[in-house]
Amino acid sequence: MGAELPDYYYRVRENGAVVFRVDTENRQRRIEMAQIAVVNVKKGEIKPHGDRSLTPEDIAEIERWMAERVAVLARRDIDDIHRAVDYLNITTQWVQSNATDDQLEAVTDDLLLAMHDLRSVLVRKKADRVMKGRDAAE
Repeated sequence: MGAELPDYYYRVRENGAVVFRVDTENRQRRIEMAQIAVVNVKKGEIKPHGDRSLTPEDIAEIERWMAERVAVLARRDIDDIHRAVDYLNITTQWVQSNATDDQLEAVTDDLLLAMHDLRSVLVRKKADRVMKGRDAAE
């Protein structure tokens, strides 16, 4: 491990994290982690653990982490979409050149329905943006 540990550790979970205060200033020089809060990033909630009180420094650090986490998740979301476009292209190439009739029979209906659903939503969202652009221009 590095020479200096952070003051806080965030155990990431589905909607946020469990927050621990890291302590190495004890007799045994062991790493001790005391849970101080639970964070829900989607709701923007910070809940102290048990009967603990959070200091203003704790809250500021947790809020900083939450803002950083939201930015990371947003970047991952768009990266996932770019990967989905790549997968669609790879799938198209597979269908064109490698897929057997049995393989196509197994996936065609699911793919067509998913693509129809995606196309419908994309077209509707595009139309909404175009109309907003027109309204703003007028």
